[in-house]
Amino acid sequence: MTRAEQSGPERGKVVGFGLQERRLGSTVLRTYRTKVDLHDVVPNERQPRLGPKEDEELQLQIEANEGLFEPLLVEPHPEQEGKFRIIDGERRWVNSSALVAQGREQFRQIPVEVTDRPLTDEERLRVWIYIHRQRKEWDAKEKEMVAYRLVDLLGRAGAANILGITVKELEKLVQVFEMSEKFTGLRDPSGAITWARELMGLSKKLVTPPVVEAVVKKVAERRITNSKELRKLRKILPDPVARANFLSDDGDIDSAMLRLGPAPKKKGGLASDLEAAVESMKHVPWTALADLRGDPDVLKKIDEAEALLRSLRKTLSS
Repeated sequence: MTRAEQSGPERGKVVGFGLQERRLGSTVLRTYRTKVDLHDVVPNERQPRLGPKEDEELQLQIEANEGLFEPLLVEPHPEQEGKFRIIDGERRWVNSSALVAQGREQFRQIPVEVTDRPLTDEERLRVWIYIHRQRKEWDAKEKEMVAYRLVDLLGRAGAANILGITVKELEKLVQVFEMSEKFTGLRDPSGAITWARELMGLSKKLVTPPVVEAVVKKVAERRITNSKELRKLRKILPDPVARANFLSDDGDIDSAMLRLGPAPKKKGGLASDLEAAVESMKHVPWTALADLRGDPDVLKKIDEAEALLRSLRKTLSS
């Protein structure tokens, strides 16, 4: 097999004839470039990413570029001689294959970057995660899917380590994914994550099995069509009458809202403002908190708020 010419210093350090050293996070690979037939490439059956991979827009991009612009990262298949297993680039492979199936034979030969050996399961996962985080390709709807698959492959501690999050944060991702599995029959299956996030964003005390069952049923029946409508359950579920209506076969969010009792009178002044601020922070979605991790502006505001609260407490205690 002919080894292709290196593509420049940004690809890594040349370490031997036709080979280059490429560092991906804590993993160092020795690779070479070439072109291979689509049929010599095999998808990874343990690919963490879930969901559909055919994409008409990507196919149009491949056609416009007269082929793949970025090579697939592959490894020699450990069990099938002469074949290569995908480490990263399955969507590119799937959509190139779709074009060939449509009679566009010019896309049969695809560029690949080949490792000099098969990777271990952990190396493969670390490389895949690192590449997607660097590209900022983390589709918000896929974080839970990837986390769930990693837990299945490596266990919670290993998955949290690779994703760079705590086990507690990982647990939340897994819980959302498991909840999403209850939402079936959606027009867009990936939308189940959005429904699950909204439902899990409610107080745990409110999300009882009967509530989950009612929400899933009404979504499947298209009686709730916008996931943001679930936020109204924060008002509905604590109210006995409104809750009973929502849980009934005939009830829905709109009818339950009409049965809400009068809102309790709010206390005025500082105590009320503090209570409102605390309640607001309690209901910030955990996914939003994860996205703000390390944000210097947010951390600065928290420090300012903390200093202000200390000063306020000292004043009121004296």
